[in-house]
Amino acid sequence: MVDIHNHLLYGIDDGSKSIGESIDVLKDLEQVGYTDIILTPHYITDSRYDSSRDNNLERLEILKKEVKENNININLYLGNEIFIDDNIYELLKEDLISSLNDTDYLLIELPLSGEFSGYLEVFKYLIQKGYNVILAHPERYISFQDDFNKIYELENIGVYFQSNIDSLVGKYGPKAEEMIIRLLKENKLSFLATDIHSKKHDYNVWKLAKNKALRYVTEEVYNVLVNGNPSQLVG
Repeated sequence: MVDIHNHLLYGIDDGSKSIGESIDVLKDLEQVGYTDIILTPHYITDSRYDSSRDNNLERLEILKKEVKENNININLYLGNEIFIDDNIYELLKEDLISSLNDTDYLLIELPLSGEFSGYLEVFKYLIQKGYNVILAHPERYISFQDDFNKIYELENIGVYFQSNIDSLVGKYGPKAEEMIIRLLKENKLSFLATDIHSKKHDYNVWKLAKNKALRYVTEEVYNVLVNGNPSQLVG
């Protein structure tokens, strides 16, 4: 499997706090079946989560060496989970943030509550500039939970959707669970990812989540979401 959303680049954001913690989680992810992971630390302008691409690349190389020394058979790549901002294109051109593994795919996050009123225009602009926009965990946004038409609106302009596996088993509440089920039923998702932050995780939950997903999609579709589509970003 291939993961395109997580916070395992140590000491950068609210995810892994140390390289040791990152290694521990990567060992667990290998056991679960992951072979390739795009690391996606938060990038939020004018916040403490604004580690530059250069700094992230430096830590990535250190982590890769540790992965090799620990005989972990996982390939690592760099990306960002980019918080919505009017200046995303400029940040990309200035090499301050990263697309997913230097592809033309961008993982972008919206406010969980409230709303960034200009997000549609930002997405249209980025798509016009040749990028593919992936919206991170749409099932978690309160405004989307209240109005599923926002999904159709973004789908119509070419936005892709990535949901969190844990949403299927209620980690983010019943409304998020209802939302991801509807996204699966209506075939709106392109990616399922971990969004894992730390060692404190029950990996058995993912087995339950997969079983839950298979109530609404076939095994073939599920595999496309966790491996087929994301593997296109690391091939």
